[in-house]
Amino acid sequence: MDDWFKDWFDEDYLALYANRDEAEAEMAVTTSLRLAPELASGPVLDLACGAGRHLDWLRRVNPDAFGLDLSPSLLRAAPLRLRGHLLRGDMRHLPIKTGQLSGICLWFTPFGYFSDANNRALLHNLASLLKPHGVVLMDYLNAAHLRDHLVLKDVVEQAGMRVHSRRTLEGKRIVKRMDIEYLDSGATREVVESVRLYEPQELTALAAEAGLKLRKECGGYTGQAFLPDSPRWLAFFEHS
Repeated sequence: MDDWFKDWFDEDYLALYANRDEAEAEMAVTTSLRLAPELASGPVLDLACGAGRHLDWLRRVNPDAFGLDLSPSLLRAAPLRLRGHLLRGDMRHLPIKTGQLSGICLWFTPFGYFSDANNRALLHNLASLLKPHGVVLMDYLNAAHLRDHLVLKDVVEQAGMRVHSRRTLEGKRIVKRMDIEYLDSGATREVVESVRLYEPQELTALAAEAGLKLRKECGGYTGQAFLPDSPRWLAFFEHS
């Protein structure tokens, strides 16, 4: 399960999540630029950028923004206009010199994939890549909201697939197991998603260890106040 992400973010993932909201991405980027104007200029990394949904909007303001993702399938699905601004790589081994970035964006929960030790190491590495007063934007789950609204099982049919999903809290991780049936052939596939479920105060403390100070937290993409029942936790950290 440690490397579940290596096998999942492919064409099936793209087909099942084809309804990702462009308007939501535009709103999220607009809010981030208002709260962290450092993201509007200089090299800014969209880490685990996927097909570039957020990067596309960010580059309309900041032509130096670029993305990195491990999945060749997601990178191939990016708009052609982004192709010269995408890298393929593992976020644990970033090909970037220290002190070079104005900002790093982690949209839609790409943090928490690894063990606690590796998640901590990732935060320290991200902090080292920033210029003084550079910004890390972390778009993450609100652990309390997820626990209170967890859907244990569901079945979805989409893009020629029937997907049976089961969600469990296993220790400090949220795990989603999906049994995928291809309706035309009857073939099946099993995939897993597993994310470490950190409380906001835990992430703030981890960031502080890495030299990142919390500037602002929000409960959603409009910049609304973070509340106990907010669905998401958007945090803006500044490098000291």
